[in-house]
Amino acid sequence: MSEAKPGVSVAHVPTTDAYAAAEVLIEALPYIRRFWGRTIVVKYGGNAMTDDALAASFAADIVLLHAVGIRVVVVHGGGPQIGDLLTRLGKVSEFRDGLRVTDAETLDVARMVLVGKVNRDIVASINTHGPLAVGLSGEDAGLIEADARDPELGFVGDVKKVNPAIVESLLAQSLIPVVSTIGADLDGQAYNINADTVAGALAGALHAEKVIYLTDIAGLLRDINDPSSLIAETDNVEIAQLIADDVLSGGMIPKIDACLEALEAGVSAAHLLDGRVPHVVLLELFTDAGVGTMITAAEATR
Repeated sequence: MSEAKPGVSVAHVPTTDAYAAAEVLIEALPYIRRFWGRTIVVKYGGNAMTDDALAASFAADIVLLHAVGIRVVVVHGGGPQIGDLLTRLGKVSEFRDGLRVTDAETLDVARMVLVGKVNRDIVASINTHGPLAVGLSGEDAGLIEADARDPELGFVGDVKKVNPAIVESLLAQSLIPVVSTIGADLDGQAYNINADTVAGALAGALHAEKVIYLTDIAGLLRDINDPSSLIAETDNVEIAQLIADDVLSGGMIPKIDACLEALEAGVSAAHLLDGRVPHVVLLELFTDAGVGTMITAAEATR
């Protein structure tokens, strides 16, 4: 741009990028209006949690959802972080069917990591944008009532009941609850619970519009070795057939089960997204194309 002469104003011409940003906002508008006042539960984990840049991006996205009137609840795990601390303490982890055998000492480490470290880090990251996030454990106010999954696994639990009153109270105060997945039985015994399971159960108890799972893959793939085989939209009936045909198996099954349980509890849609992609939650919710896999009940429509 040429130098302006004294006393002569020069009009600023928006760049192509500025026009593109405006188009994005226009595209997002109907989705913002649609989801205003609705509850969305986001399960946060994988590489998105351990990469500093992705963690900062995730926090900004959650704050943006909150700013446009969406009631956001974050549920997180922390398996890798628990494993790292156990290793530093010289304790060898034993796994059965993909689950860590959790004795009393391991449970103490899990509580320390999930409640005292991971949860606080997420809350702090969100709160760099304002005093918005509040950390919770499933033990708080009886949020997650648990029972033992299998005596051989020790203090690994399943969700028996969700009492969402404390979460609903925080949402009513325009706050963002961040939930770590330690639950307790009626005797006060704590259990470590799979975060995917908690997210689905909590979404159902809150009558959420959506539950979103951030994973380390693009979504559901018909061929795990072919990213182009992404299933953009599906329903519970097709999912059951894909499992029966062994198209879906392994580590995705717990996430899929949690999605199906949430749908059965009345959640409108479950999403599986690649948490390694910056702003993936916004891309899925606020753009026409979407970027991951959306699962609905067979009778539902988008």
